[in-house]
Amino acid sequence: MLGICWTVGLTVPPWVLSRAVDEGLVAGNTGALVGWALVLLAVSVLNALLGIARHRTMTKIRMDASFRSVRTTVWHTSRLGASLSRRVSAGEVVTVGISDVYTVAMALTVTGPGVGAVVAYAVVAVVLFTISPLLAAVVLAGVPLLAVTVGPFLQRIERTGGEYRVHQGRLTTRLIDVLAGLRVLNGLGGKTFVAERYDDQSQRLVGRGYRVAGPASWVGALSTGLPALFLAAVVWLSARMAATGAITIGDVVAVYGYVAVLVVPVSFFIEGGADIARARVAGQRIIDLLNLPVASDNDTAALPTGSGPLVDPDSGVIVRPGLLTALVAANPAEATTVVERLGQLTSEDTDVTWAAVRIDEVPREQFRQRLVVADNDAEVFAGTVRDIVAGRMEPDDDRIRAAIHTAVAEDVVEALPGGLDAVIAAGASDLSGGQRQRIRLARAVYSKPDVLLAIDPTSAVDANTESAMIDRIREARRDTTTVITTSSPLVLDRADEVIVLVDGKTSSAGTHADLLRSDPYYRDLVTRAQDGLDDE
Repeated sequence: MLGICWTVGLTVPPWVLSRAVDEGLVAGNTGALVGWALVLLAVSVLNALLGIARHRTMTKIRMDASFRSVRTTVWHTSRLGASLSRRVSAGEVVTVGISDVYTVAMALTVTGPGVGAVVAYAVVAVVLFTISPLLAAVVLAGVPLLAVTVGPFLQRIERTGGEYRVHQGRLTTRLIDVLAGLRVLNGLGGKTFVAERYDDQSQRLVGRGYRVAGPASWVGALSTGLPALFLAAVVWLSARMAATGAITIGDVVAVYGYVAVLVVPVSFFIEGGADIARARVAGQRIIDLLNLPVASDNDTAALPTGSGPLVDPDSGVIVRPGLLTALVAANPAEATTVVERLGQLTSEDTDVTWAAVRIDEVPREQFRQRLVVADNDAEVFAGTVRDIVAGRMEPDDDRIRAAIHTAVAEDVVEALPGGLDAVIAAGASDLSGGQRQRIRLARAVYSKPDVLLAIDPTSAVDANTESAMIDRIREARRDTTTVITTSSPLVLDRADEVIVLVDGKTSSAGTHADLLRSDPYYRDLVTRAQDGLDDE
């Protein structure tokens, strides 16, 4: 409504001005001239107020659309959880959340000016018809001709914009990877090579950007130039008609004003078409992300009290409650896959049960409160030690210190200025690999889940620290269930039960000592792991 009122309101001043010319200036009537001038002032002020209200509303629509789109994508990516990184790159998610949602939001404001432009176009055509059918015919034929001229450029923007957008996401992913591994690159001396490669890919993206910018620049030029040429042609025609007496001088002024007003809606049409073309590309990328399937979230069952047993029929793994269980495999990915099924981190349907209750029939929020997966690659967001360890839970300093103690991370915190108030950078990039690992473990321990599934939580620490970590985990999580994927003899020796996986299936189970005596495959696997530790 504001778009219609504002664009139609722009057509009123030319009519008022024509009355002032014909009834005031030409007729020599000063009173009429002053009266129409005051009307023109009032109409101009009203149009200014409508313009302000329209602009504020458009800004609100853009911001609301952008924020809601961001919330939707964040909500969906959080539901995808750990499976997200295996299905879409980090750069794609970043580009969707920053660039694509803004592009789509910009396109949503096409509606108001677009509808207003259509109504204003019809109003001007009707008014011009009352002045001169010939002028009305020229306007009615000229504006669609402008749209047809710009149409091919809009199609090219949409076609080339899709290619550009794909490569933009890839380059953003590479940038994230480079920043995350900058310290390693410095140590290995590969920074220059990676920088040169990134520069080459950046230049390729620039080339694709030029292919998008080419038609976009033509659209921008035509949105200004074509209406100006159209305005000149109509004014020339109306001036010749005035010279022959077919229309009055006031009508010439009005015609000029009407056609000048049409420059605004015509520009809206052209620019709006370009916005829509870009938004179709960006919108498809957002839809592709939102269409990634999420594991079903049913609420037909509730988790029973206690902590298991957890049963994974696909692998034959049975995690008995209250024990520290170790999963060991020659290929660590097999153990990780089992943990992902037990932790409901996959989008595939599974038959995993918790005390005979299928976990895919349990409300996700309840399941996440009772079971935590501690991924060795889990993200560490920037913040204080207190906030990082507490995670989504309320911070309790005593519990935080206890969790840090369990993870053998006291030395990490003591080395930081400020203790629990010390700030850790995003990704814990200012910590070593072993320090990051212990902070992640402290965060998982702090949540006190009934079941903790930890993926290789001691792989980046020395033997003494590893021994202390596993002993403290046993003590802190007594009478609760803990599963650790590992091939470390130190951890295996302290586990209550070891489950051996071969090709993703349970091969044998028992204590470390029993398996060493009875399972040659396990004995060979542990011996190789021990030899690796001795070499280090």
